[in-house]
Amino acid sequence: MIIIVKSNPDQQQLENLISWLRSMELEIHRSDGMDATVIGLVGDTSEVDADLIASLDIVESVKRVTEPYKKANRKFHPDDTVVDVSGIKLGGGHFQIIAGPCSVESREQICFVASEVRDGGATFLRGGAFKPRTSPYAFQGMRDEGIQLLVEAKKQSGLPIVTEIMDASHLHLFEDVDVIQVGARNMQNFELLKELGAAPQPILLKRGLSNTLEELLMSAEYIMARGNKNIILCERGIRTFETATRNTLDLSAVPLLKSMSHLPVVVDPSHATGIHALVKPMSLAAVAAGADGLMIEVHNDPPRALCDGAQSLTPNYFKTLVQDVMKVKNALI
Repeated sequence: MIIIVKSNPDQQQLENLISWLRSMELEIHRSDGMDATVIGLVGDTSEVDADLIASLDIVESVKRVTEPYKKANRKFHPDDTVVDVSGIKLGGGHFQIIAGPCSVESREQICFVASEVRDGGATFLRGGAFKPRTSPYAFQGMRDEGIQLLVEAKKQSGLPIVTEIMDASHLHLFEDVDVIQVGARNMQNFELLKELGAAPQPILLKRGLSNTLEELLMSAEYIMARGNKNIILCERGIRTFETATRNTLDLSAVPLLKSMSHLPVVVDPSHATGIHALVKPMSLAAVAAGADGLMIEVHNDPPRALCDGAQSLTPNYFKTLVQDVMKVKNALI
C-alpha cells in the first residue's frame, strides 16, 4: 500500500500517522519528494482501512500495490536511486562506463587494461576472478588471487572495481571490492541474494538468461529486503531461438525497468551479442534507450584471451566507442 501525503503537511499529524501504522507491525518506507511525501507500507495490509487513511486532512490519496516487488517498485520510491561508489554516482542522470577483461589473467594484463580503459573514459574496472563456465574444462578464473590482482590494479589506476561472486562462502574475499556482481546464472540463487542483502557494497544484478523483468526485480527485492538498497540492474541479453548472436539483447527492458523501478539500469552489450563488431552499435542504442551505464569487455589481446575474446574490444577501439557514446549521450540532454 502507498500513501501520498499532501505537500507541507502538519508534522505532528504525519508522525501520528506513521506511529499508528508501525503499531500494526507494518514496515514503513518514507520518501520525501519536492511536491509530496510517499509512505510505502510493506507487510500484511489486508486489515488496513484505506478509506479511513484517505479521509485524513494530510493525505492526498491511498493506493494498493499489486506488484509482488515492493521495495524495488517505483511507486514506493518515485525518485531515481543514485548509487554512490567512492564519489562516483550512477543513476538519476549520472552515466558511467564499466570496462575491463572478461577474466583476470595476470598482473601485467589487468594493470595494463585498467590504465587503458581509465584513459579511454571508463569510470569502473571490471574483471572476473571467479568465472562460471558452461564447460568444466574451460578456464575458471584465478579466484582469490584474481581479486588480489584487481585490488592492485585499482590502486594503480584509481578505478573502483566490479567483479562477480559465485558463492556466499567467498564473501570474505570481497572486502576490498567496490561493487559485487551477481551473474546471470545466479540471479535466482536466493540464499546468495539474502547474504548480499547484508553486504556493505552495492550489488550489480544481472538478468538471467530466461528470466522476466518481474523476476529480475523480485531478485533485487531479496537483496533489498535484507537492508541493502544499492542495487544496479543489468540487462545482458536473454536466450531466444536466434543463433546469429550469443544472446538477444532486450533493449526494451531499459525503459520498461525504469518505469517499473527506481533502480539504475546498465546494459552489457558484450555478453548480449558475443560479437565485438556489434558492441558499439548496441552501446549507442542502449544509451538512446535511456541506460544509466554500459558494461563493456576490453582485452589487450582479444585473439589470445582465455575467456570471451570474440566479444572483447581492443583498448584503442574502446576509446573511439566512448567518444561516440558520449556524443549520443550529450545529444539527449
